[in-house]
Amino acid sequence: MSRSSSSLAMDRLLAIMAALRDPQSGCPWDVEQTFATIAPYTIEEAYEVSDAIQRGDMDALKDELGDLLFQVVFYAQMSREAGGFDFEEIAQAISEKMERRHPHVFGDAEIADSEAQTRAWEEYKAAERAEKGETAAPKGALDGVALALPALMRAYKLQQRAARVGFEWENAAGALEKVHEEIEEIRAEIEENAPHDRIEDEIGDLFFALVNYARMVGVTPEDALRRANDKFLARFRRVEARLAERGKTPETSNLEEMDVLWNEVKHMVTAKKGS
Repeated sequence: MSRSSSSLAMDRLLAIMAALRDPQSGCPWDVEQTFATIAPYTIEEAYEVSDAIQRGDMDALKDELGDLLFQVVFYAQMSREAGGFDFEEIAQAISEKMERRHPHVFGDAEIADSEAQTRAWEEYKAAERAEKGETAAPKGALDGVALALPALMRAYKLQQRAARVGFEWENAAGALEKVHEEIEEIRAEIEENAPHDRIEDEIGDLFFALVNYARMVGVTPEDALRRANDKFLARFRRVEARLAERGKTPETSNLEEMDVLWNEVKHMVTAKKGS
């Protein structure tokens, strides 16, 4: 697509959004929306983009990216109606930010590798905050990690921030030992018939420790859990299929029978991977 075609496509999308939000002739649902009501849809669309990528479905990815772009257009339209920024200002702001934070690409600076770029990126962000007068109160090393992030992702980012200032295990073995320690603490609380909130605390600590170990061995916990979910779903469906061959359903079966079938399915999949 040429540059002029891209501009026409973007102008068309902006015009569609304006029409949808028209108080007289627009769509009632779109007219009623606010920043707060649209935010959950934005998160959902971002996950659907990720899902399409995980499945390697490029047609779906194109559609999902369009849905995500539409979310940005939605926010821009609502802001423009209130006398605030518009889509052009959003695009201009991110363009300026990317050029400013990549002087090794758009200027004369030199960056050795991605790790050096990560450090430089944080320095650029700090300089930008200082320019905006946001230095009245000192910022902590963990400030700025969004509260609305999924818990696994937020734990991952908090640990990344802590590691940058040296609060880190010397190696992954130490992090794995912490996982085992947390498991034992859960077992102790359960054996003592501890209150629910104490058990919940310990299980939370275990999740946090697992995220830390995953990070240290180069695994993104969100991706790992997504794969585990998909694997469980596929195996359970195979168990259901085996039961159906016997004229049964999970409801008319029992745990012992389903466990036998689960292990059969598991071994069958493992054998296929090894062949």
